[in-house]
Amino acid sequence: MNGGAGVSAPILAVEGVSKAFTIHLRDGRRLPVLHDLGLEVHPGECVVLGGASGAGKSSVLKMIYGSYGVDTGRILLRRPGGVVDLATASPREVLAARRDTMGYVSQFLRAVPRVPTIDVVAEPLREAGADADAARERAGELLTRLGIGERLWELPPATFSGGEQQRVNIARGFIADRPFLLLDEPTASLDARNREVVIALVREKLAAGSGILAIFHDADVRDALADRVVDVERFAGDGRGAAA
Repeated sequence: MNGGAGVSAPILAVEGVSKAFTIHLRDGRRLPVLHDLGLEVHPGECVVLGGASGAGKSSVLKMIYGSYGVDTGRILLRRPGGVVDLATASPREVLAARRDTMGYVSQFLRAVPRVPTIDVVAEPLREAGADADAARERAGELLTRLGIGERLWELPPATFSGGEQQRVNIARGFIADRPFLLLDEPTASLDARNREVVIALVREKLAAGSGILAIFHDADVRDALADRVVDVERFAGDGRGAAA
């Protein structure tokens, strides 16, 4: 994970990663998903995962975030103080990486019940050491940009529609200044106006130097933001992509 002369070192390097799932309802049968996956993401770059539904795109993000284990290979994340291999890191190291380096916007909002929306969004900034009032102010700015009016801020997001919950999820994922972001179809349930807001938020992160690895359902969003597209089907665990 060494940058060449005049080239910034990657914030993320995935090297030779393979993954199979054990199907316990099928007598422990192993289902290969990915084989020898390799990719890099540099600061200020948006890399998009391509491929058909079921190719393993979301699994890639979950392995990087530490939600799924890795069978073989390395997932090298550049953090303050050095590089950590997320494939072999301890749970404590993974949690530390999530706090200071790596953000994740999943397809579904997971929040503590009955917590006001503005506090759900502000939480990552509070965890990073921000003052409570400043964190809530920034959360309110993001919620306003994403069309969540102030009258809703003190309500828990569980009372919202699916599209509103996704916008809360996006605000929460973008509030902290993380040098690396994982985005799993953040615009899938949004209208045209809010898709444009997300495109603007992503561009702001890229301009600030964050690296982004993303899955975009919308071709227009992908075309607007992708610096490179990595076809995950090239790394199919059943060997279909071996010749690609």
